Amino acid sequence: MGRRDMARLPDPISRVLQERGWLLADGATGTNLFNMGLVSGDAPEFWNENHPDRIRALYQGAVNVGVDLFLTNSFGSNAARLRLHGAQTRARELARISAEIAREVADRAGRNVIVAGSMGPTGELIEPLGQLSFSSAVEILAEQADGLVAGGVDLIWVETMSALEELAAAREAIGATGVPWCATMSFDTAGRTMMGVTEADLVTAVHGSDPLPLAAGANCGLGAPDLLRTVLGFVDAGMTCPIIAKANAGIPRFRHGKIRYDASVETMANYAVLARDCGASIIGGCCGTTATHLDAMRVALERTGPSERPGLEKITSQLGEFVGRLPDAPADADQMKSERSIRRRKRKRHSGQSDVN
Repeated sequence: MGRRDMARLPDPISRVLQERGWLLADGATGTNLFNMGLVSGDAPEFWNENHPDRIRALYQGAVNVGVDLFLTNSFGSNAARLRLHGAQTRARELARISAEIAREVADRAGRNVIVAGSMGPTGELIEPLGQLSFSSAVEILAEQADGLVAGGVDLIWVETMSALEELAAAREAIGATGVPWCATMSFDTAGRTMMGVTEADLVTAVHGSDPLPLAAGANCGLGAPDLLRTVLGFVDAGMTCPIIAKANAGIPRFRHGKIRYDASVETMANYAVLARDCGASIIGGCCGTTATHLDAMRVALERTGPSERPGLEKITSQLGEFVGRLPDAPADADQMKSERSIRRRKRKRHSGQSDVN
């Protein structure tokens, strides 16, 4: 079924959730591209033009293992980030190409597959904390959104946000397109985003949004246990829209000269089931999550029926200990070191370097 046929149905996410109750989203983009040869410091978005076969293979790998939704390779396709590579005038074009390749893959899948246009942070702070005005942020993100829509996305997926102001700018930029949207923030600092946003803050922002997102939640962060604790926080805060859970495949470790994520296939399968039982209905992975992980996650969701909401003890018994602290909770030296290491990697993403999801 092509995009025109899908337009006659309810919004694409609701359609899947009505049929099955959960939706499998894709895994990592950046870390999988590094495995294909992307060099640290290069903009992944250039591969949309220079290596379309590899981008097509990335998308196809997710489709082959049964995802219902995958993101385009356009996380940093905005003028602010691309300025670091002298390509600020190409933001719309590179976003469009990423979406066109995705549309081609999805339309040949032989089943309904949702193309979600990835939109990450600009890498700049909005006034008064930074020098970027709100109107300029809207303009930058609107250009990216326009390219994604021109390329044929079904919706726009705002991800890895830390500031509510930038989330609001993205919402305004997308609103002008008339295309539906989803939103995730990254909670990696004592239960908050880097800019201090709590789960309850995001719930309040989502409920006050116009247009409302189709779904909202969390991605990236400190690993699966911490992300599921955040999902529980969304539920407790009264999130009314479908909740997104896209956890990293463990935490990054430096091995043999490369960054590797340490979650096993079995761990990510357990995470998927626990995410559903915690209250998430759109479940995928972020950094380090491969097609092999996704395949196991799909099988686990299909074979394991819903269960009661897990407590924190069950989450840690199946997935490992929490990396981050709750607000005001004490932490030992090793825990603080791990938190600092992951936050440094996140700052690279927000500053426009290619260490992306």
